[in-house]
Amino acid sequence: MTYNKVMTKVKWTVSVNKRAYKKLPVHVLETLQFLISELEKGPETPNWPNYSKLGYLSYHCHIKKGRPTYVACWVVDKNNKIIEVYYVGTHEKAPY
Repeated sequence: MTYNKVMTKVKWTVSVNKRAYKKLPVHVLETLQFLISELEKGPETPNWPNYSKLGYLSYHCHIKKGRPTYVACWVVDKNNKIIEVYYVGTHEKAPY
């Protein structure tokens, strides 16, 4: 007897801190929206530039290269499948 398991991917809930949106250029906001759509698939996005783990459940990646460089930082609640983007801004002011 063969059993076929149907694997359904559960979307992650992604929330963005309102301060994270503050004064971002339009092209950075568009890239952030694309990153959010990627994060809904899961917290690890190794295909993004300079993606790395900052700690046990926190990550970051670059969303715009050049000067200034913009980064996004997020934390993960694996039990509840929640990702919170707590910072989007220039690399110089990043909280890490």
